[in-house]
Amino acid sequence: MCVKGLYVLTVLSGLAASGVLQVSGIRIYTSGDMEAVNGTDARLRCTFHSSSPINPSAVTISWTFRPLGPGREESVFHYQQKPYPPVEGIFRKRILWAGDVMGRDASIIIREVKFSYNGTYICQVKNPPDVHGQVGEIRLRVVTTASFSELLLLALAIGGGIAAIVILLLIIVSCRRYRQRRERQLEGNEEAPRKERKDPTACHHSCAVPLYLSETSIEIDSSDGTISKPSTKDLISSEDEGLSSDDDNGSNSDLGGRV
Repeated sequence: MCVKGLYVLTVLSGLAASGVLQVSGIRIYTSGDMEAVNGTDARLRCTFHSSSPINPSAVTISWTFRPLGPGREESVFHYQQKPYPPVEGIFRKRILWAGDVMGRDASIIIREVKFSYNGTYICQVKNPPDVHGQVGEIRLRVVTTASFSELLLLALAIGGGIAAIVILLLIIVSCRRYRQRRERQLEGNEEAPRKERKDPTACHHSCAVPLYLSETSIEIDSSDGTISKPSTKDLISSEDEGLSSDDDNGSNSDLGGRV
């Protein structure tokens, strides 16, 4: 008997080593624990990994629900080539297919969760010949308001997005200002040699006007110290006297020459 048992074990080991006998298994990944606010939609994430190629016509996905309190398990969703949402029960018209078989995603969405949905959701996937393996479980807790951790994560996400937008705007404004300043400097450097500084008091020789100063006498009144200019009549009489004296001198010189 011992020899026969040893012989059978040796044969099975050889078949397994040669690949004729294969032990397959499928691995399923879920989020574990999650919370959902009453009246909102909850996405139950479930992904899987199979050692066999994905055959979309042979893959089957099943979701079941086990309540927290006493009660029986209830079918939530079934997929085989196409989704089959429940037609009766507490999940009727509340389940949406959100997965992708070729993408190894078996997720579903529960619309408008209620407090009666508190419990454990079980995800099972089969991909023949890979039909054995673990199942995935999600423990859902329906709450009135989001917990502090979820609110904090939401606030951080919103704040991070706003901060990123503000930083991007500051970078854009700074670049524009630098570009404008650079353009102004270049324009100033180009116009500087072209401009000539002119003295407003100087005059070009082409537009110069000769000035003639006439000899005029200025009279000072000793009584009050005022300065008075000679009248035009006095100037004319003085000029006439000068001319007459020149004529007399000329006449005398002519007479002297004749004598």
